Amino acid sequence: MLPSIPRSSASRIAYKAYITLFFVYLIAPLIVVASFAFNDSLFPSLPWNGFTWDWFTHSSEPKLGLFHDRSLIKGVGISFFVAFCVTLLSITIGTSNAFLFERYDFHYKEFAYMLMLLPLVIPGVILGISILVFSNTLANGIENTFEWDWEFLRPGLMLVVLGQFAFITTISTLVIAARLRKFDRTLEEAAFNLGASHFEVLRTITLPYLRPAIVGASVIAFLMSFENFNTTLMLVGSDAPLTITMYDRLKEGSTPVLNAVSVFLMAGSAILALLSIVLQKGK
Repeated sequence: MLPSIPRSSASRIAYKAYITLFFVYLIAPLIVVASFAFNDSLFPSLPWNGFTWDWFTHSSEPKLGLFHDRSLIKGVGISFFVAFCVTLLSITIGTSNAFLFERYDFHYKEFAYMLMLLPLVIPGVILGISILVFSNTLANGIENTFEWDWEFLRPGLMLVVLGQFAFITTISTLVIAARLRKFDRTLEEAAFNLGASHFEVLRTITLPYLRPAIVGASVIAFLMSFENFNTTLMLVGSDAPLTITMYDRLKEGSTPVLNAVSVFLMAGSAILALLSIVLQKGK
């Protein structure tokens, strides 16, 4: 709503009520999920039996806490590893793609750009199944022809990283390219005229300008990788990331320890978001 347009008191009240209800709708489920992580009950549901830290710190069954649950801790570690690899790959390739599409003209550029965007509109399950079928077919063909068993083409962490990288790198490319599009190239030309090399211009002028976008894209890539489920479910092997571990645990019966994991993820996401804001402040 434009502030310069005169509004009646009824429209202002309705607008504020809409904004309030919208944020309540977003935040209320998170508050409910988080609150049951501190409920002294074996089930994540009412009634409220009192406040407890057991679902975080207790070391024995039936109230085995998050910090003593080896399968969940292992899942967190695997998710961190996968998210780090996906973030590193997506930022590296995404930055290169941004320069490719913003700085260079080549045949079928528009078609290549559409191909890059394609993973964003394909459902994660379909993307995961496609990568799984392709990799297994390739691995079986290599094994039958050369008798080489390439395990990294079988379901496992390598395929999980490649599957997530397939669509997360597109998002990184779009974020970084949007920043690069606004760059004043006369700054680079001035540096070239003063005798700087291409590497020096890239290191001292272009990349510092892109740093806010790179940091923002890194945070987005890390969070999207850490919480991804659909694509990961199709490609996972014996080492399961946290989302798959939680899914398997839910099939056995939910306990408030999963709510404790949710609190952990909410806090981690908030810290990363605040870190991104601080790093980009004033840029």
